[in-house]
Amino acid sequence: MKYRNLITAFAAGMMLISVAVSAAEKADDPKKNSAETYRLLNLFGDIFERVRSDYVDAPTDEQLIEAAITGMLSAMDPHSAYMNAKNYREMQVQTRGEFGGLGIEVTMENGLVKVVSPIDDTPAFRAGVEPGDLITHLNGEAVLGMTLPQAVEKMRGRVGSDIKLTIRRGNREPFEVTLTRDTIKIQSVRWRLEDKVGYVRIMSFSEQTEKGVKDALAKIHEKLGTDLQGIVLDLRNNPGGLLDQAVAVSDAFLDKGEIVSTRSRRTEDTQRFNARGGDAAKSLPMVVLINGGSASASEIVAGALQDHRRAILLGTKSFGKGSVQTIVPLGSYGAMRLTTARYYTPSGRSIQAKGIEPDIVVEQARVETIAQGQRRREADLRGALDKDRTESQPQPPAQRVPATPEGEKPEGSEGGPGAAAQQDYQLTRALDLIRGVALFGGSVSKPGG
Repeated sequence: MKYRNLITAFAAGMMLISVAVSAAEKADDPKKNSAETYRLLNLFGDIFERVRSDYVDAPTDEQLIEAAITGMLSAMDPHSAYMNAKNYREMQVQTRGEFGGLGIEVTMENGLVKVVSPIDDTPAFRAGVEPGDLITHLNGEAVLGMTLPQAVEKMRGRVGSDIKLTIRRGNREPFEVTLTRDTIKIQSVRWRLEDKVGYVRIMSFSEQTEKGVKDALAKIHEKLGTDLQGIVLDLRNNPGGLLDQAVAVSDAFLDKGEIVSTRSRRTEDTQRFNARGGDAAKSLPMVVLINGGSASASEIVAGALQDHRRAILLGTKSFGKGSVQTIVPLGSYGAMRLTTARYYTPSGRSIQAKGIEPDIVVEQARVETIAQGQRRREADLRGALDKDRTESQPQPPAQRVPATPEGEKPEGSEGGPGAAAQQDYQLTRALDLIRGVALFGGSVSKPGG
């Protein structure tokens, strides 16, 4: 009875689609008819029955219908997908911020699983998985031929169990990494002080992101007060998340103007989101860090702050996911994730497949101190002017900040400055920019923003 109901529901849905298609065709061209649509539906029915009766292993009706729906959605774009009841429940668990897995945000590219970004402090992050990595095999099983939900389901599992990933990175030979699944708890926002600059990192846009950002800024202002020189907002490797949270975070730094618009097939469904006023950073200089792992909601924030000239974007080009997915529940059969619109920045730029270009391109790099050797200075020369005066007034030694040893974590999410910037070239450049602007009493924002 369950399978019969499922088939009936699917057939009814197909009939509704055919009626809608027929109506659209007649509206566009009265001479056109929907005979072709019905022929295609008959083709589907013929194939369904042939597979059902002659396939080498007898499939269930549920398997066939789910496969048909999955194929229809996945053929549209990499982000539309069907989730059966089990996968839908898992997605809801993930939305709550805790699940058993590896800690990577992924998409599909040319039949392989592509890493959008690893989540901080997760097995994938600790193992060195990088944005752009292509996962070709899971425990020796080829990913090619799997759907994205199927691959994600295989990567999740019991906490403490192992999984072996085969990864292809750039022009390197494929290599294997064994990861131990862990409880993934997503902490959306972290912050710390870098001398007199506030550093705020958003890992993803969940239900708690707006509150996390505002709390972080409040604590930064409380600790530094008028000594605060500016804010670095780190959106690197942020795979995105909830649209309303991206709007709220952008609104926290903007006094007025449009934040983002979404446009779908019907012009009447266009939505525009505007700032309500009030800058939580109090108009201080601001730099936003982005890279190829910054996607979706993080691109909305970066694009809005860039278009309004509220912040300077520094880093590398973002991922370029500018599409909106709507979750459509399907009762006891799960849900479908359907791409329904595109994002546009306040200036009308489409993010989709283009990404956000930073104002200042800075590739990540490793900086090493080069030994200068002993050099002669003016005071070393025989008979140098004021030499005696300089020697009688010894200067205190310059303070040096030790570099963080390789692999060592900086200080916690709150509190004093760590040495993380010493190992993070892009962050170092952002801090230099903030300090330079503050030194001359300027502002990152430009007239007309």
